[in-house]
Amino acid sequence: MTVLTAILTLILATLLTPAQAATSQAFTSEAATARLVTANDGVAPGAATLSAGLQVTLKDGWKTYWRSAGEVGIPPAIDWSGSENVAEVQFMWPAPHRFRAFGIENFGYKDEVLFPLSIALKEPGKPVRLRARVNMLTCAQVCIPQDFALSLDLGPGDGIDRASADRIAAWAARVPTDGNSAGIALQHAALETAPEPALVVVLRSDRPFRAPDIFPEMSEDTTFAAPDIRLGDGGRLLWARIPFTNFDDAANSVAVTVTDGHRAASLERTALGAQVPPPPYERAIAGASLGTLLNMAIVALIGGLILNVMPCVLPVLSVKLSSAMKVGAQGAARVRAGFLMASAGIIAFMWALAGVTLALRQAGLSVGWGIQFQNPVFLAIMTLLVVLFAANMFGLFEITLPQSWTSRLAAASGQPTFAGDFFTGAFAAVLATPCSAPFLGTAVAFALAGRPVDIFVIFTAMGLGLALPYFAVAARPGLVASLPKPGRWMIVVKAALGLLLAGTAAWLLWVLAGVGGRETAIAVTAALTLAVALLALRLPETGGLRRLRGAAVAGLAALAIAAPLVIDSRIAGASRIAEGQEIDWIPFDRGDIARRVSRGQIVFLDITADWCITCKANKTLVINRDPVAGILNGGGDVVPMQADWTRPDDRIARFLRDHGRYGIPFNAVYGPEAPDGVLLPEVLTADLVLDALRKAGGDAVTDLARAN
Repeated sequence: MTVLTAILTLILATLLTPAQAATSQAFTSEAATARLVTANDGVAPGAATLSAGLQVTLKDGWKTYWRSAGEVGIPPAIDWSGSENVAEVQFMWPAPHRFRAFGIENFGYKDEVLFPLSIALKEPGKPVRLRARVNMLTCAQVCIPQDFALSLDLGPGDGIDRASADRIAAWAARVPTDGNSAGIALQHAALETAPEPALVVVLRSDRPFRAPDIFPEMSEDTTFAAPDIRLGDGGRLLWARIPFTNFDDAANSVAVTVTDGHRAASLERTALGAQVPPPPYERAIAGASLGTLLNMAIVALIGGLILNVMPCVLPVLSVKLSSAMKVGAQGAARVRAGFLMASAGIIAFMWALAGVTLALRQAGLSVGWGIQFQNPVFLAIMTLLVVLFAANMFGLFEITLPQSWTSRLAAASGQPTFAGDFFTGAFAAVLATPCSAPFLGTAVAFALAGRPVDIFVIFTAMGLGLALPYFAVAARPGLVASLPKPGRWMIVVKAALGLLLAGTAAWLLWVLAGVGGRETAIAVTAALTLAVALLALRLPETGGLRRLRGAAVAGLAALAIAAPLVIDSRIAGASRIAEGQEIDWIPFDRGDIARRVSRGQIVFLDITADWCITCKANKTLVINRDPVAGILNGGGDVVPMQADWTRPDDRIARFLRDHGRYGIPFNAVYGPEAPDGVLLPEVLTADLVLDALRKAGGDAVTDLARAN
């Protein structure tokens, strides 16, 4: 910082010599006014440097950026190539402030900033012609690039203007010093991988920190979210964890700027260590009040109840109806007990899911509603179970298992058992997880962001809501007696229900292709076909469904042969765009949302996955239909952006978590009138989407809606 010291010394040494400082003509726009100023009114005899500054006055609500601007901004840049008698210009950066633009952390300045300039002359004491071509970005609700020229000529002169010198000196004092001058040292820096990728740094100060902030710099492509800063050792130890919003794998070192009131220091770049230092203390999760927890439990109960009519749970109707028809003649007590056991299966699965969620969170992994459908092993097991249920409905096989095995495949046995009822309820709960019903997203977000007790209460309430129809039948077992008596009509019903389950198996195979790859889905299809065919061929040719057996086995064989044609190779790509080819989607890029909004565009964001049935329903019923499709395909100011979460993606998980969501579908609209986004509910309607587009974009969207 010797150049900065020289500037301050030169200014202070000549303050008592009054004169008029040289100033360029001002550039003025709707966002800012900018000019070049100098402390000198000319070039003193023998002078080798000049003290100057780029002064920017920002209008209300507008901001500009620091040298590390964040995910959206662009730092100011000056081209001096048109200048005369200028050897070098050192551009200095006053300490920045943190602000949020478009929901993203950015670093820069508001109201006013003066960037100190140290201008080295080629020929000391000779006249200077300064020609600055300035490029800078200014942002409010929109961002406007500013590209302008400033010029200033300095002839001979040795006067100093006190006001300009004071202003330059004041801003030069805001430029961070080195660590030794500020009494701050960077002790450790490391990369943390869980629960999400983050930078962890430890700083030591010779005097206590009061209100510190920290601004790391790694590479041009690395950007950060807001830091978690904790103080220890009487305030002299600063521990900070800064999550990434975008990470460059090649970055292996970090430079840190720390501010604390009027104190600021830029610390030397340091290589990243392997060991992550622990925080000086653990931050406790704020506990929700009892009233809030009860209210959210009611919301979760309603969401669980609505899941019963969502398409993800519909295939289990076949199992429920089949069980009801078999036990209907066994008396009210048996019906009541069976449906209570099914309810217990639902609650048990929800408790197991809560326990796994806590274990994963304790291990530092990201968790969300339905993410088990990103696991190919889970999908293969689910496909096996659904295919076995479907084959049993078609009468392809009957398996008598030992008593100890009945709980594993009870629903496929000849007569329902209590273990089978329990398994049926658990199976219904499993198939409910890729769906997101109204109210459910709010409840899940509350649970996953809260304490262990919050997770268990909310998941229990969801289970109770999903089990309410079972409780209703248990309370009124006479409802089962109203079903028609068993007869030949049951053959047709079971075949229809088997087709429903076969459709579910086909969907699971399609999801498996997207998660595990095309070859994996084909192999699983072939293995299931062979297994079911062998089981079916073991049975004697008797029974009411024997004519269907050959056709069903042939159909399964045809499915295995046709799988390579049905499952397009594009499904195996991790970056492919999900269903909805009618819309010209662009790939998800968090920073691109802000950049497009800053140019006045409107961004409709859709986060989807192959396993998310609610997402498919939204696309089929709303997004891919007019008037929404017409607006999204209209080009110009409305841009459709899509993120595919079929496979795990940390970028998408972090984005959802930053918006208080832990599951999908996620839809939001960003625009000049709503830079932080208008979040939409899980289940869409055309009116909801159009209203959000109008809130984000105003009259332009209204005109498009009328045209469609």
